[in-house]
Amino acid sequence: MSSTLEALQAQVMSLSKEDRSRLLERLVASLDVDVQAEQEWEQLAAQREAELESGAVTGIPLEEAMAQLRARFPG
Repeated sequence: MSSTLEALQAQVMSLSKEDRSRLLERLVASLDVDVQAEQEWEQLAAQREAELESGAVTGIPLEEAMAQLRARFPG
């Protein structure tokens, strides 16, 4: 292990458990980034938001959506 990596590890280990957990989540997420897929999700989210704001579609309460999903995918 390089001295830079060892120094970084020492700094990370001095963080609280909660901060190390947050850092771990960010590091793992950084390994799985698919730029094209992220852009497509952003476009879809913007489209859905515009549809909601324009009234083209109507949202449903979270509990109703969850009930529908549970019924559709039991178990």
